Amino acid sequence: MTSVTGSLPLVAAAAASPTSTHRASPQGGIFDGANPSHYDPKHPLTLFIIQAGLIIIFCRLIHIPLSRMRQPRVISEVLGGILLGPSVMGRIPGFREAIFPDESIPNLNLVANLGLVLYLFMIGVETDLRSLMSNWRVAASVSAAGMVLPFGLGCAIAYGLYHEFRQEPGLAPIGFGTYLLFIGIAMAITAFPVLCRILTELELLSTRVGVIVLSAGVGNDVVGWILLALCVALVNASTGLTALWVLLTCVGFTLVLVFAIRPVFLWYLRRTGSLHDGPDQSVVTLTLLLVLSAAFFTQIIGVHAIFGGFMIGLICPHDGGFAIKLTEKIEDVIGALFLPLYFALSGLNTNIGLLDSGTVWGYVFGVIFIALIAKVTGGMVASRLNGMLWRESLTIGVLMSCKGLVELIVLNIGLQAKILSPRTFTIFVVMALVTTFVTTPVVSYLYPPSYQIKVERWRRGEIDWEGNVLDSEHDPHSGADSITRQKSQGASVRKLMIYLRLDSLPSLFTFVSLLGAGDGRDPVASRTHHAHTSDNDNDGEDGEGSEDRGRTENARRASSRPIEVHALRLVELTDRDSSVMKVSEVQDSNYSFSDPILNAFRTFGQLYKVAVSGGVVIAPEHAYAETLVNKARDCASDLVLVPWSETGGMSERQIPLLDDKSEKFSTGPHSSFIFNILKNSRSNVGIFINKGFGGAGLARPKPGQISRTFSGHNTYRTNDLSLAPSPDSGHHIFMPYFGGADDQFALRLVLQLANNSSITATVAYMNVTFNNDNASTQQRQEREADATFYRSIRDSVLPELRPRVVFQTVDCASSSSVNALLATTRETAAHDLSQCTGSSNGSLVIVGRNSLTANTSSSAAVVPPPPTSSSPSSPPQAQVPRPSSSSAASTSASPEFGHEAKKAIGVLGEAMAGKAYDIQASVLIVQASH
Repeated sequence: MTSVTGSLPLVAAAAASPTSTHRASPQGGIFDGANPSHYDPKHPLTLFIIQAGLIIIFCRLIHIPLSRMRQPRVISEVLGGILLGPSVMGRIPGFREAIFPDESIPNLNLVANLGLVLYLFMIGVETDLRSLMSNWRVAASVSAAGMVLPFGLGCAIAYGLYHEFRQEPGLAPIGFGTYLLFIGIAMAITAFPVLCRILTELELLSTRVGVIVLSAGVGNDVVGWILLALCVALVNASTGLTALWVLLTCVGFTLVLVFAIRPVFLWYLRRTGSLHDGPDQSVVTLTLLLVLSAAFFTQIIGVHAIFGGFMIGLICPHDGGFAIKLTEKIEDVIGALFLPLYFALSGLNTNIGLLDSGTVWGYVFGVIFIALIAKVTGGMVASRLNGMLWRESLTIGVLMSCKGLVELIVLNIGLQAKILSPRTFTIFVVMALVTTFVTTPVVSYLYPPSYQIKVERWRRGEIDWEGNVLDSEHDPHSGADSITRQKSQGASVRKLMIYLRLDSLPSLFTFVSLLGAGDGRDPVASRTHHAHTSDNDNDGEDGEGSEDRGRTENARRASSRPIEVHALRLVELTDRDSSVMKVSEVQDSNYSFSDPILNAFRTFGQLYKVAVSGGVVIAPEHAYAETLVNKARDCASDLVLVPWSETGGMSERQIPLLDDKSEKFSTGPHSSFIFNILKNSRSNVGIFINKGFGGAGLARPKPGQISRTFSGHNTYRTNDLSLAPSPDSGHHIFMPYFGGADDQFALRLVLQLANNSSITATVAYMNVTFNNDNASTQQRQEREADATFYRSIRDSVLPELRPRVVFQTVDCASSSSVNALLATTRETAAHDLSQCTGSSNGSLVIVGRNSLTANTSSSAAVVPPPPTSSSPSSPPQAQVPRPSSSSAASTSASPEFGHEAKKAIGVLGEAMAGKAYDIQASVLIVQASH
């Protein structure tokens, strides 16, 4: 009894000993001294987060410089894995044991392979077999030639690789035939997803080259995966009979998917409305269950699990945009988390140090040479036989040589199946990186936009191959040059290009209706300028001579030619796969005819009898300005009308946030977009800043009160009042004239708008007197030419416009600074706008972007005010007293305008559009072509 009692403290002491094997793991985490990078099989999440975070950060950092070179992200992901692997950071003592211990790799591999199955499903969804069927003859020949020649040369080099590296440890005992098949597939396959991304970023999808490459890439992709499934089945099968059973089962599974599962799936999608409205959560769940089930089945029959995911993607319909909407639901988590892990694992398995001999490097260069030359030659010859030009054919061959992530997936399958040793795996990874890296720069050099335009014009018969114009009537460049010449001769706007935005539709529609309805079709009664309300304008009844009748007849004849309006919708191309799919489907299915905004614009054109057309372009946000300028050049547009965003951003929010308006003129992508258009456009440009022009008005109802919150959404109670039509639907235009090319074009535009009987206009000649001592002869001549142009336009106004258009002179102080001139202009505009009858929502101020800065230097010449003509044909002239200069003190730059916005709209535009200046009118800032 005594011995038992005496032993109890020893047992307790042993149980409490720090060295006891039964001690519980620390529960205080790092506060108990736990190492977060230590791998614990019961709690593997901590180390997995460290690994995933490190991989994602490395890949993103590497992609920043590579993205400037327009390289696909897969290169940065593989390079990130190589840097983290044994080639670079793995050489740091203890790094791999601490961050990537061997016992943690299975967990990382599990998550990566799950992401791979889902990604192959997305590739299947992205593969639209309709494009293959629509161009099957050319696609089949280019795809076949692009696979047969690389496959044959790949089999040739496989002989040397097999006998050189088959004795390395860890390889499966396979025959030369299976090895030859795998190497041939690795050399012949093309990366269809990367190919789509390259074609989209280089804006080649709509070209003949892009259509052929995309169709051939689909066929190459499908055949490549089928051959790879065959190769994996042969490797995994123990006997030839087993391999036959695997292949027959796989064929039967494919038939079941196509003829049994797909019809039921389509029936369910139609019944739930998901085919056209997009998948809801239950449809997404059902689809993912199909993917996992198919992956499970193909894995257990001896084919890799990715083929099941790929087949489910192929049977997903593309009708109604279902494939795009489904991809949008799942692509972010796959592209941001799963794929970097998978391709980083490829890098971890890549050891550049294994390329340690001249023989190995000889095979590296040999594999790269065959991969490039064979694919380029096969695609080029097939394209040339189909009637393509040599340079186009070479471009097709280079594009078909792109390997990318599909090649890496194939290589990883070969490494897991023990077909490839780590050394041969590294050789082919280097080949995949090189062929992917060179594709974009080589294609940019071989097939630049200038060459595309030349070939297109040559095929239309506009020029010969040397570039000489054969028919200038159809030459867009000649047309653009002739338009520039016509502008200097007073030609009106007949071809209008507008950037169509959802948040600017009311103002754009109103402006186009006013510009295109000056031929007597407008039902509004003719208006009279407010300056004539107190006295009758007798000048309008004079001038019934032959000269006035001739001018009137010419004007009517000119106005009978309707304007042509081309609307362009720009949709952002992001780095998402769904964005690339949208581009492809836009090209294939005439998406512009189903776009609701463009359809609304076409309906507007029918109602107002305006000739309209429209298109949709999906491009990166940084290429918006270039795209719009190029379209304007192709259409030979007289005027490019660009609305300023209602929120100051590039996005078109249907439900703007409450604080969006405060950032309207801040520095950002939208102001840079406007500035780039102004800098690069060869056409006249108009920037429209809306303040209720044609909309519901400046006075908006107060926001309703929040009644309740449900599922994170606020429900507002508002009094929805019907808006009666305005009894006065007229519009008034005010334009200050300082001189210069911009003001000259603005003046012509004002008079063209004034042909509409519902418009009145005031043109204020800002008579600025400057110091004449330092003025050069050229400056005097330019100022005198401005005054002469103004007099000629004023004196030649048509009789029917005189009741609606008033010219006035505003005297400015001889020592006026720019701020004082701005104050004078604002006071004149405010006074004129306050005198017009009706709602101020219909008022518009038109200013030249560079007019004030171009004509207010201290060395400008002294020009007397244009004399008031006594001719009865002259329009009324009003002498406006000089405004007080006391307001000049309040003319400092408005803080609401960012630096980029100031550069875009100019000082006069800023003075008119600023909220602090309270000009109750929309503003149109114009820049003449240069």
